[in-house]
Amino acid sequence: MFLLLKWINRYHASLNIFRNVCTVYIELTVVCCAVLVCAGKPIVVFFRVKMAKYKVTVHTHNIATATTMNNVFIKLVGEKGESKRTWLTSLKGGFYQDTASSEFEVVCPSSLGKLVLIELDKQPLPLFPQDTWFPSKVVVTTPEKGTCQFPIYCWIMDTEVHLFREGTAKRLCDETNHLARYSREKEMKTRTEQYCWDTYKEGFPGSMKADNPLDLPSEIQFSFTKASQFLFTAATGITELKLMGYSDSKKNWKNIDEISKVCLNRTVISDYAQEHWKEDEFFGYQYLNGCNPMLIRRCSVLPANFPVTEDMVKPSLRGSSSLLRELQSGNIFLLDYKNLDGLKANVINKKKQYMAAPLVLLYRTPDDKLIPIAIQLKQKPAKDNPIFLPTDSEYDWLLAKIFVRSADFQEHQLNVHLLRTHLLAEVFAIALLRNIPMVHPLYKLLIPHTRYSLQINLLARAFLIADEGVFTQFAASGGEGMIEILRRSVASLTYTSLCVPEDITARGLESIPNNYYRDDGLKLWHIIYRFVEGVIGFYYKSDSEVREDKELQNWIKDIFDHGFLAQECTGIPQSFSTVPEVVKFVTVVIFTCSGQHSAVNSGQYDYGGWMPNTPISLQQPPPTTKGQSTESTMLKTFPDVSTTAQGMSTMWLLSKQSSDFVSLPSFMNYYQYHLGPKYYI
Repeated sequence: MFLLLKWINRYHASLNIFRNVCTVYIELTVVCCAVLVCAGKPIVVFFRVKMAKYKVTVHTHNIATATTMNNVFIKLVGEKGESKRTWLTSLKGGFYQDTASSEFEVVCPSSLGKLVLIELDKQPLPLFPQDTWFPSKVVVTTPEKGTCQFPIYCWIMDTEVHLFREGTAKRLCDETNHLARYSREKEMKTRTEQYCWDTYKEGFPGSMKADNPLDLPSEIQFSFTKASQFLFTAATGITELKLMGYSDSKKNWKNIDEISKVCLNRTVISDYAQEHWKEDEFFGYQYLNGCNPMLIRRCSVLPANFPVTEDMVKPSLRGSSSLLRELQSGNIFLLDYKNLDGLKANVINKKKQYMAAPLVLLYRTPDDKLIPIAIQLKQKPAKDNPIFLPTDSEYDWLLAKIFVRSADFQEHQLNVHLLRTHLLAEVFAIALLRNIPMVHPLYKLLIPHTRYSLQINLLARAFLIADEGVFTQFAASGGEGMIEILRRSVASLTYTSLCVPEDITARGLESIPNNYYRDDGLKLWHIIYRFVEGVIGFYYKSDSEVREDKELQNWIKDIFDHGFLAQECTGIPQSFSTVPEVVKFVTVVIFTCSGQHSAVNSGQYDYGGWMPNTPISLQQPPPTTKGQSTESTMLKTFPDVSTTAQGMSTMWLLSKQSSDFVSLPSFMNYYQYHLGPKYYI
């Protein structure tokens, strides 16, 4: 007896085109013909075998230039086998952005078991160029009616085969399949080659090694929309001022009203600042809710280098109160710009510039206003360093406040904004990309918050703080002063100062009224903390699981070494021992990259668009005597016309929101797709 098998393939295809959806169904059966020869007589038996069919749904991301007209191929890889490399053909001729998904079927002789990964590649059509494609995800419905989602969210620009894991978050210890481990190792090998640490300046946090934005991996570059709007805003702002003759003018301002001519962009707050910039109440308000709410702290004992007396401030205190009583009652607050002490100021348009390192006392009045009551413009007390008071002449007092506001610009831009949000966000992002694979829960939790961080910082190093950068050329602290301020700021950086509840407590701001940064910041911090606690607790059931996760430990060690320069005094953890430690640090990362950056970045033009409220530089030295300042003195002290124009256009560029901005609540859809514990969202 012998068995002769003949395979006959029979295909039936049906097309269903509905709106933007192109669905191709291929119903495949296999007819087997078995010829049995028994006792010299043939017996023919026909039987039918049903193949395993997988429905593949491909989603192209809704961003400009995400479409591809190339041929796309897929291979499904499961624990029991893999499919053939299948061409995803469509009558639409391509995969288009902002359209419904495209559905296909991949047929296999038998079930592949649990799907582990997919392989995607695309090949150009004959005579057509290679293009780029940005798929967001691939969803596979299995013969068993299960659904597997494969997140992609990256550009595919070549003809190479790219591996993408099934979307369920997995730690290294969860991987039981050798293909999964191989894919994980291959991904991290590629990442460590793509994302390399560099040192911009000695004493600075580590940065991404790249010479220009095109050197960055495509998936972390600006979107077409972001890049176009950023370049357009940058070009039109300064071009318009140039055409009006402001950007090249080295002249001083003749009067206050003339300054309003360069305010080409207006906001509600910038208009308010223009109207109220001279007022003490608005001055104090900005230290609670302006661009820099990070410097103010409660003062219970006067600093030794700030010899304010009772007689000096008594006229400013309400009722029969005294300075000592107000200090003890917690109503006195301090601004100390010691970070700027002794620095060499810039030279702009061949003219020496000046900046102060002030000390300021603020007083909370019985009606809950915050007002300045004493200003010393240099750190060391001296006869030529008077303490200015609200009872002094109008321009003595106003000029002292102008020097404080200019000092605040330098402190805010370099320490509070650049270092404590941008540079730290870059450190968190590089460490994440070098140490954590896409399938890890920490990657899924953090990657949305690193969006554009690497490219915007690269542009900042090239066009803001480089030797020919705008900040270097037009800010009082540009050049040598800028480098020293950043080094001092890095040296004073601590873990507790990055944790909002601890920072608020350390600065004694728990009960001061009308502090919206504190109120909103604490609410947001606790929301993020509870969310992170739920997600991390879902994947790490015990402290031992934290300690045994090598990828997690490598991530925090990379941050400690390259971001905080291995300085134990910062309090930054070098490793994680417990689940709460991970929760706290991940909360810091998300808050720093989202809420904190928004708080210190978005209002730059609101409060700095009217130059007298936040001068980028000053052309005269701090006054050394009282009774000499006039309106003419103030106008000569302000930055010249071109410096003002450059500063205002730059602040407008940095604070302008892109149309592809993604708000923090909008990430909830992302999390629902990528993370298992949806009930924590």
